[in-house]
Amino acid sequence: MNYLGVLIALSTVALATCQLPPLLNPSITTASGFRAPPIFQSGSLIFEDTFQEFDMETWQHENTLAGGGNWEFQWYANNRSNSYTEDGTLHLVPTLVADEFGEGFLSSGVLNLHGGSPADQCTNPSFFGCERGGNAFNILNPIKSARVRTVNSFAFRYGTVEVRAKLPAGDWLWPAIWLMPKNNVYGTWPSSGEIDLMESRGNRRLFEGDVNVGVERSGSTLHFGPRFDVNGWPTAHFNRNQQPGYNEDFHVYRLIWTNESITFQIDNDTVGVVEAGAGFWARGGFEETGRENPWRRSNSLMAPFDQEFYLIINLAVGGVNFFPDNFVNEGTPKPWTNDSPRAQGDFWDGRNGWLPTWNMDTDDSHLQIDYVRVWAL
Repeated sequence: MNYLGVLIALSTVALATCQLPPLLNPSITTASGFRAPPIFQSGSLIFEDTFQEFDMETWQHENTLAGGGNWEFQWYANNRSNSYTEDGTLHLVPTLVADEFGEGFLSSGVLNLHGGSPADQCTNPSFFGCERGGNAFNILNPIKSARVRTVNSFAFRYGTVEVRAKLPAGDWLWPAIWLMPKNNVYGTWPSSGEIDLMESRGNRRLFEGDVNVGVERSGSTLHFGPRFDVNGWPTAHFNRNQQPGYNEDFHVYRLIWTNESITFQIDNDTVGVVEAGAGFWARGGFEETGRENPWRRSNSLMAPFDQEFYLIINLAVGGVNFFPDNFVNEGTPKPWTNDSPRAQGDFWDGRNGWLPTWNMDTDDSHLQIDYVRVWAL
């Protein structure tokens, strides 16, 4: 072996036996996706977006008419009228489909979201989400809006999430900041879980009894259960009311997710804590339902919240679930009922009541995000 060969052989041995120094503060957090750092330790900032520009690779746009399983009234699209960054703030904005295609399109047009390029493809075919035709009875989705997610770029398990946001005002607007599982390890929703960091309603004067359940309320929830109709969310749901409403200024919405508990906070005040306890099967009281435990083979009491989740930010409108019929909207009554076979059309027919509340020549109806940050535990 010549001299060069000896050097190469020695170098190979050295590399094979060399070990990187251990991290000073090892973390229980895991992260994946091309925006996740390959190496980090406890306390590391593992994801950040301050929206100095709109990174379309980080935030994938949904393109669907599906309505989130609630038959919501919006069409999620990738359009700079509905999502853009300005002065370091992400804006998600509702607009009228009729302004773009004309009033008659809602009752006679066809929307086919099977685009020609991968970037234009429909992202959710459920509930006729990729193709719909309008008629006089069942009109097309009358609102365009935006829903963005880190499904390909970043997902994590255990950590602290902070989102500084200003919520929209306008009747029947539904802003949300939430997380969904990267892989449905335990089965379809809600078996693999859902974490709702923030949900609110844009109505300024929406009441349940004498309690404002519109802009003055923010809700945080965990969804989990063996079937879509067997969901333990009432045992892990928290509300926080304040005056003035969350539409008046930016607030910090925080999630502290450990291998023992999940804590929701707003501006450093704890809204609610969910302890693993005896596990989520016991928490939901599901043993009495006769269903099979989807988490029975997990060795973690945090299941299904022991897997990686990705981030979602969206601005929905209406639907037949989130705005109960018994809520009282001062000014203009709710124009549809949740059991109406043409709820979407009833909503559109009542636009003279709700559209002026959106103040569309201002930012009032915008969901605004200052930053999103995630730290490792």
